[in-house]
Amino acid sequence: MYPANLFRALANERRLQILDWLKDPRAHFPPQADGDLVEDGVCGVFIADKLGISQPTLSEHMRVLVQSGLVVPKRIRQWTFYRRDEDQIRAARAMVETL
Repeated sequence: MYPANLFRALANERRLQILDWLKDPRAHFPPQADGDLVEDGVCGVFIADKLGISQPTLSEHMRVLVQSGLVVPKRIRQWTFYRRDEDQIRAARAMVETL
């Protein structure tokens, strides 16, 4: 995990909102036809709709979160699902606390 990628990911309110929603996906997103909300993650379409943004804009936000290591993508058919990487989030928290 590179600190610059981490801080870039955390420097945007929408990305912080996404991380918060992904903490408890069943509370924030409807059931999905494909993939389990917790095990596989949340479909990018649902995240974009909830934020009220376009798919390309969401893709950029998710690219930053994935590069930071805080979020893991998973392809199921033509869709990309996203879930938090709790181990990386704990490591990021520890890194920030040492600064």
